[in-house]
Amino acid sequence: MAKSESSSQAQGVGFFGLLFLVFLVLKLLKVITWSWWWVTAPLWGGFAFAIVALIIFLIGYFIKILIESKRSK
Repeated sequence: MAKSESSSQAQGVGFFGLLFLVFLVLKLLKVITWSWWWVTAPLWGGFAFAIVALIIFLIGYFIKILIESKRSK
């Protein structure tokens, strides 16, 4: 008998997917009157947060380089 390899993968809807579905249902039932940007925020919010964090990191890094280059002169 051949051994079967098992892989453990999470299946299902995650927290942000579930949050999006709740917002979507509430929007379609006209319980909330939010903009579609806010309804879909759980889908793109994490990506937007990562981009903003990267930009802040790069700005800090370039400021550090500028300060160090002025000190060495």
